Parts: sequence; structure tokens; C-alpha cells
Amino acid sequence: MKRVSRSPINHLGRDVTDKIPAWDDVPGLVSMGERDARIWELATPYLQTRDNDVHTLYSFSIASQLCRVIPDADEHIVLPAIIMHDTGWSTVDEEIAFQAIAPGRDGSYNWAVIQHEKEGARIAREILEQVGYAPDDIDEICAIIDGHDTRLESTSLNDSLVKDADKVWRVTPHGIDVAMPRFGLNREESLRINGIRAYEKVLFTDEAKHMSLAIMALESMDISAQMADMQKRGRANVTTTEW
Repeated sequence: MKRVSRSPINHLGRDVTDKIPAWDDVPGLVSMGERDARIWELATPYLQTRDNDVHTLYSFSIASQLCRVIPDADEHIVLPAIIMHDTGWSTVDEEIAFQAIAPGRDGSYNWAVIQHEKEGARIAREILEQVGYAPDDIDEICAIIDGHDTRLESTSLNDSLVKDADKVWRVTPHGIDVAMPRFGLNREESLRINGIRAYEKVLFTDEAKHMSLAIMALESMDISAQMADMQKRGRANVTTTEW
């Protein structure tokens, strides 16, 4: 995955670097603190399948923002849960995992989804005990992970945010990209099928619904005929991203 950046050309010849604010002063920027970075470090070996490592990072960023705009949620629970929610896929053959999550699946691979949830809860418990989490917090996080896909209802606000962050990922650039080769879709088809799978029927909070709609609006302009026309004409101010 490679992001293409612009050259640092200064068209106006003005030095504005002293106007760049500190990271923490900019609303919306996300980074992992020491606690979450440690959990990520321990979880990473279990996320090296099915693009789950990148999926987890995007989901973490979404969950972080949801925690900020929904202050009643407990980021001490939500963020570790989202980091470890898919660690259990490491125990499932990758081809079976693809079949288990495919749109229009017939349920014959539901056992694999259940396995990844239960194994994810087991792995999470081991990691959280290693980092010294309180037993009650461990129980809550593991309960959220064990059922985050198969349990269609939400058991708490924290559970809602984990579920929502997981699903909003589908309409991120990475979510759109990974669905294309998996299911033989072009980008516009991937946006449509992921968009309908990441909104009204599966999201629990209004904040996540608004976030999903905003991301879909940006993506729909990226693939619009108008944007394609500008790119053909070599417009210098059209930003492209290669993943």
C-alpha cells in the first residue's frame, strides 16, 4: 500500500511552517496512545491475514472519533476491543474466511464467523491480562468481541461503537479497494455494495451513520465522470491516491 504525496513545491514562496498547529490542537487527528500501541503490538501477529491489520487501523481511527463525539462511551473499553476484534480470523483458513464474509452468503460458513469471534475473545483475554487490565474490563471487552458479527443487536453503547467502527470501514478507501478483487467488482460497484452494507441496516449510532454518509459522498465524487474528466485534462490540483 503506497500513498502518493505531492512534491513540497512552494508556489507562493511564503514560509507558513510557523502557522502549523500542534497535532493535538487539530480536531479529528488520531494517533495511538501508549496503552493502545502496546495492545496493537501484541495483537499484530494475529492480524496478518485478509488485510485485517489495515482494516483494524482504519476501524481504530473511526472508533476513536466516535468516542470523541459520543462522550458517554468508554474509550478504555472501545479502543482495545476494536484493535483485537478480528484477531480470531488468524485461526481460520483465509479462503474459508472470504466465503464466510461474502455478500449473499448462504450461512454454510457461519461456523467460521463464530470461531473467529470466540478465538478473538480468547486471544484478547490473553493480551489484556498481559498488559494488566482489570478483570471486569477484560470481561466486557471479550464479551463485545465474542459476537461482534453474529450478534445483531447491541448490548451496550460500547458494543454499538465497536460494531459501528467495524462496519463504517467498508466505505473507506481501503474497504472499497479490498472488496474489488475479492468479488470481481469495479470501484463503483464496490462502493455501492459496501455502502448499502455500511449504513442504515447495520449501524447503531447516528454519529456513525453521518460518518458513513460523508465518506461515501467523498468517494462518489472521486469516481464521478466530472473527476475523471479533470484527471484526463491533467488538472494539477486533482489529488490521486494509490493504495
